[in-house]
Amino acid sequence: MNIEIEHEDDGRWITEVRELPGVMGYGRSREEAISKVEALALRVLADRLEHGEAIPELHELFAVSA
Repeated sequence: MNIEIEHEDDGRWITEVRELPGVMGYGRSREEAISKVEALALRVLADRLEHGEAIPELHELFAVSA
């Protein structure tokens, strides 16, 4: 899953996993934002699996876009 990352004008970092709508994370540092979005994505995938829902096909777990 690709993690898209942007640096906001107010200094925060925002991350998003587009394959999982609504999975976004904010952080004071790039690393914090990435960590938060990875944890949320894993929780969403686990919830979908527990409820028998489809998940995206995964070739590698996470890749961070520049």
